[in-house]
Amino acid sequence: MNMPTQPVDAFLTRYMVRDRSLLIHLPERRRVLSSAPRGGGVGHARSIINHQVPRHPLRGSGASSQRTWSDPARYLGDVARRLRAPQPCVGLMTAVPLDNLVVLREQADDLWVEGFFTVGVTNAVRVGESIDSTPSANPQKPGTINVVLITNAALTVSAIVTAVQVATESKAAVLLANRIPSWTGRSEATGTGTDVVVVVNGNGPLIRYSGTHTKIGELIGRLVSHGIESGLIKARLRKRSR
Repeated sequence: MNMPTQPVDAFLTRYMVRDRSLLIHLPERRRVLSSAPRGGGVGHARSIINHQVPRHPLRGSGASSQRTWSDPARYLGDVARRLRAPQPCVGLMTAVPLDNLVVLREQADDLWVEGFFTVGVTNAVRVGESIDSTPSANPQKPGTINVVLITNAALTVSAIVTAVQVATESKAAVLLANRIPSWTGRSEATGTGTDVVVVVNGNGPLIRYSGTHTKIGELIGRLVSHGIESGLIKARLRKRSR
């Protein structure tokens, strides 16, 4: 698979990793659509955080810890304040070590998309599986796939929704191509039970349509495909090194 040609140092989005958190600074308030536990839905943001949490935060925990993890939005708000993240802030959680963070960029003419990916698939499922399915004989640790996409395109609301659709299709295609198993052990997975997608709008070229027949859709699809593939490779390498 050919990887994006744009080097990371060509990035326009400011970001840093510290205190087990990816902190993305947006240059101004931007429209955002996301399924994030903090700031989800359609809204505006000045920053985005993807915070690494323990793989089993509730295992052996007391009442105080139970209260901490029972409200992810509040917990992520506390993290954002500690990081002094510009508000409003969209917050995500991941159990994937941030050493495995994948950062990539795609560009064509005056359009660009930058992406941040943390990929864990031990919580993988196939869409439509019964939530009462019996797990496989070897229970897996939690995992999730977080995808943050930032573009200079001024997407209409419908185009932002379609961008999420394209990103999700691309993610599922990579998981199926890699034959990632569902946690039930029964079939190939299309995602995990806790995946989050974030799309951040820009103030550049106006885009009304972003499906797979459009240039912005092509960029998003290719970027997400490379991001998920790279994340899977990093996860495999980390597992082998243990």
